[in-house]
Amino acid sequence: MTNTQTTPPEPSPQLPESIEQIVDAARDKKAENVLVLDLRPANAFTDHFVICSGRSRRQVISISESIEERLKQIGRRPAHIEGVGTDWVLIDCFDCLIHVFTREARDFYALERLWGSAERVEI
Repeated sequence: MTNTQTTPPEPSPQLPESIEQIVDAARDKKAENVLVLDLRPANAFTDHFVICSGRSRRQVISISESIEERLKQIGRRPAHIEGVGTDWVLIDCFDCLIHVFTREARDFYALERLWGSAERVEI
């Protein structure tokens, strides 16, 4: 009799707690299309991208402020923040870059396409 057991698929790599907190903070402000890209296999300049969208510039501000506050709560301080009040806010935490876009800016810059070889992490 042969053994017909199948190997279960490998789970997605576990996300660092800080990334999970960032995603949670974005979702608290109703961020849309939240995506995490794992850039570690590509030996990129950072480990993860967190990309999300807001319906308006005001919502982009709200999402980015929520993320900043959550980072503060978990003892993380962004190295740099750019674009506050614009259609694209970038929060640099060294090991992850957080991109908060309006829908139009996200479509225009298409980071998901530019980093198409990065692994998309299920969240």
